Amino acid sequence: MTLLGKILKRGITISSAASKIRKIDPVKAQKKELKRLLGRAKYTLFGITFEFEKILDVFFFGKNDAFYQSFKKNVPIYDYEKMYSDWWHLSRAGKANVSWPGKIKYFALSSGTSDASSKAIPVSKAMVKAIQKTSVRQIISLGKYENIPSHVYESGYLMIGGSTNLNQIDNHFEGDLSGITTGKIPYWFKNFFKPGDKIASEKNWSKKIDQIIDQSNNWDIGFIAGVPAWLQIMMERIIEKNNIQNIHEIWPNLSVFAWGGVAFEPYKNSFEKLLGRPIHYVETYMASEGFLAVQLEPNSDMQLVLNNGIFFEFIVFNDTNFDQDGKLNFNAETIMIQDVQLNTDYALLISTCSGTWRYLIGDTIKFTDIKNSKIKITGRTKHFLSLCGEHLSIDNMNLAIESAVNHFKISINEFAVAGLKHDNSFAHHWYIGTTEDINKDELIDFIDKKLCSLNDDYITERNHVLKNLFITILDPKVFINWMKSKGKEGGQHKFPRVLKGKNLDEWTSYLTQIN
Repeated sequence: MTLLGKILKRGITISSAASKIRKIDPVKAQKKELKRLLGRAKYTLFGITFEFEKILDVFFFGKNDAFYQSFKKNVPIYDYEKMYSDWWHLSRAGKANVSWPGKIKYFALSSGTSDASSKAIPVSKAMVKAIQKTSVRQIISLGKYENIPSHVYESGYLMIGGSTNLNQIDNHFEGDLSGITTGKIPYWFKNFFKPGDKIASEKNWSKKIDQIIDQSNNWDIGFIAGVPAWLQIMMERIIEKNNIQNIHEIWPNLSVFAWGGVAFEPYKNSFEKLLGRPIHYVETYMASEGFLAVQLEPNSDMQLVLNNGIFFEFIVFNDTNFDQDGKLNFNAETIMIQDVQLNTDYALLISTCSGTWRYLIGDTIKFTDIKNSKIKITGRTKHFLSLCGEHLSIDNMNLAIESAVNHFKISINEFAVAGLKHDNSFAHHWYIGTTEDINKDELIDFIDKKLCSLNDDYITERNHVLKNLFITILDPKVFINWMKSKGKEGGQHKFPRVLKGKNLDEWTSYLTQIN
């Protein structure tokens, strides 16, 4: 146990203890954040167009939530397509002071689980700093976790993400957000960072994973971060290559796994089979638009980042505010954080220090602790099933799969669901990725009964027009290979839980081709 490890752990523990004292008032923090954002952007083209100075006047002379009413009245709600076509395309072309001060040097390319081409999201210098600040906050929170010895803090931090070798286009750079932020890590952290600058810059995902596997027995890894599905594949290959029983035989100090973007529960059973002992799990909520929430305590939900470059608004995710395809209705009602309620699905609007304004990010969340602004991600506005009013969320699906994994004692590596018209009624088709023997009729029956217990709308429709359920069991490699065929191999890409439209057509066509 070296002196450096003791110093690092002591510093993290002290900072973590101090953070308990620095509790923030969510409403005051968000009011201050919006005021700061408007003040920074008031002389941009966007700020002038929507009269940010007038909104700022209301902060000083208006009462109660008058500032928010003025903000809502002046600034329209945007989705990506409208924000890009009206404003961001100008920033991408090199124009300064469009929706955020100065020129935007970085754009994060993201298509997520959608069937659209890559989106280009501006990443300002202020946003890079904000992401680093929240990342440090998360590292500090490790002081609250038990059973992490001092020497572990000197181990490597393996972060699997996009290439740091960004594409230069004119006077800006484009790539995955993880590649942008990894390329900007502090100098002092480089000694701990794995896989190192050379491998991190590799653009070919397969080559990057091969290089990590080749170097794995030369590293002492204490912390890993990335998308569960890809990390699981990497660890399986490391175990196979080194002819060992579990990953702790090669990385004995591995103590923490941080992930984001997907629910971990469906992966947990198969993931833990690769471990030699229990580790800590830390969830993050970092989208291409910013670092939105962070888990700051063990065995706890994530907490919204309310005082670091992001202003949040919330829209109840229901039939009044959204149509059956998940598109926002014209008269949708938005609220601030003081008006949210527990266990209600909300779509998120964000305004950020990258020039994102009243932007519908596409995710849905649910508050589990209003006092401490703790949330869980429940799905996507366009990735849910409601063919006939069943309102089946990704959160429902994840819970059903998790229950099935525990009940049948199997591993399910991937899954997806499609909605279909069938025999003058409707049906759901489940695609389950597992290599283990399972009676598919028993599995779909269990999933169905679990969903009936979770969702009143689902059971109602199952008794009326949602007449049939189908299931296809597939090797998990089929899901991975389909992603490869779409050019979506890598740490930023996740398999869509709900298959609709073009995605569904391509998926069924792909299955026909390989069978």
